Amino acid sequence: MSDHLLLESIARLVPPGSRVLDLGCGDGALLAHLQKTRQCVGYGVEIDDAKVHACIRRGVNVLQLNLEDGLNMFGDNAFDVVLQIDTLQHLRNAETMLRETARVGRIGIVAFPNFAHWPNRLAVLQGRMPVTKRLPYQWYDTPNIRVGTFADFEVLARSCGLTLDDGFGLQEGREVRWLPNLLASTAVFKFSS
Repeated sequence: MSDHLLLESIARLVPPGSRVLDLGCGDGALLAHLQKTRQCVGYGVEIDDAKVHACIRRGVNVLQLNLEDGLNMFGDNAFDVVLQIDTLQHLRNAETMLRETARVGRIGIVAFPNFAHWPNRLAVLQGRMPVTKRLPYQWYDTPNIRVGTFADFEVLARSCGLTLDDGFGLQEGREVRWLPNLLASTAVFKFSS
């Protein structure tokens, strides 16, 4: 799935004019898109120097912070929407960061590679870790600390006391609402506390 298709799918979930915090914002493409097309304002959070500079070049407000240190600098409901797009699987404190996302924002939106997608299952059945467009690394050089599935996130969100407002998969740029745990390479959730 192209980055543009993921960007468009996520943008549709963000109400126009929202105050947005984008955790692990990368080069700021999503936040820049939200500013331009949805009239949103906000900040990105990124740790990588090169990506912080890319955000600045795009005109995106960015804070250079390590998400492993938490979000204590932000008050409760400081933002309308908090995004974690391809971030959760990189964090050691994923459950804590999910709770912090719900505390800091009225709405949370999370997207991550769905490890239960059928090609991944087939690779594991063949005795190998999957290497796909959404999981492009070998097992020994992946930046992912963990892998998760669509179904796993539903359980985690409920155990954190979150309300799942929407959940679907993405595959080749289209939304997958029937059997997303099996048929989608990306899991997407919109939640509130």
